[in-house]
Amino acid sequence: MILDELHLPPGIKIAHNIASEPTPDDLAMLQGMGIQYVTTWTRPPKVTPDYYAGRRQFFADAGLTLYGMGNANVHNQDEIVLGLPGREAKIEEYKQHLRNLAAAGIPYTTYAHMANGIWSSPRATVRGASARVFDLNHEAVGNWDGRPYDQPLSHGRVFSQAEIWDNYTYFIEAVAPLAEQLGVLIGIHPDDPPQPELGGVPRCIFSSFDGYARALEIADSPNVGMCLCVGCWLEGGPLMGRGVLETIQHFGSQGKIFKVHFRNVDQPLPHFTETFLDNGYMDMRQVMVALRQVNYNGIMILDHIPQIAGSSQISAAYTLGYMQAMLAGVNN
Repeated sequence: MILDELHLPPGIKIAHNIASEPTPDDLAMLQGMGIQYVTTWTRPPKVTPDYYAGRRQFFADAGLTLYGMGNANVHNQDEIVLGLPGREAKIEEYKQHLRNLAAAGIPYTTYAHMANGIWSSPRATVRGASARVFDLNHEAVGNWDGRPYDQPLSHGRVFSQAEIWDNYTYFIEAVAPLAEQLGVLIGIHPDDPPQPELGGVPRCIFSSFDGYARALEIADSPNVGMCLCVGCWLEGGPLMGRGVLETIQHFGSQGKIFKVHFRNVDQPLPHFTETFLDNGYMDMRQVMVALRQVNYNGIMILDHIPQIAGSSQISAAYTLGYMQAMLAGVNN
């Protein structure tokens, strides 16, 4: 597997998601904070094998290991999730994405199966910082990569759970064998938010413990696992079936967690606000301990953090430092 070829050291690795073409200040911040791993995203036309390989080398020259790379054009795609015209072309595009990763020696990619994007309401202020909100009863709209989705029906009709499951099965059976052949890991992200239905589209697979268990059984592949977004799991709360700590114990002990999004929220659905790691309803140190107990060896990134003084760098520096200190305490 490509992951083995990287000879990564054991243990949790704090990483950062960064622009594929970062500024010198972006790199200087990570270097100064001692961050060694990054993930990034791209989109057409920058989806060639040479571009992927070039990005890995660029980050290596800056002392950073590119652990994962996503292509926004094959992530959260209506054609795949809803079985719409153009599905075959999208699946072939996804396969090329996997080939590009393998050729470049990039071991991991995140996939999401949501159809009508990430849903949010008007933002709120948390400790003076701007934060994402979702309120099922207040101006909630979906968005993915600049495309908006609205209630009551984002695609003109109500889809059944059976359709969503059938379309997932069709997709994963098409791409999992190639991922195994190439040695690339696919981590599937939870629905955000994990509301049972939005815009007429059920979120019936990656919005619960049981959904993940069934989905990974269908995939039946060592190369298909979880991108565990702790924030999404906390958003769902009781709807997830099992808590995040039990989820880590179950899937982590099977080696099925490939990446972690480390974030907190103030309360579960139907109305939550994303907040700082030390300001939500979850004790995030318990999450770190649970991952350590199952010998999780992948990366952990910050995700959807409130914007301090309108600066993503200030917010990232605060959160990364908090994560590093927490990890050091847990390891000790």
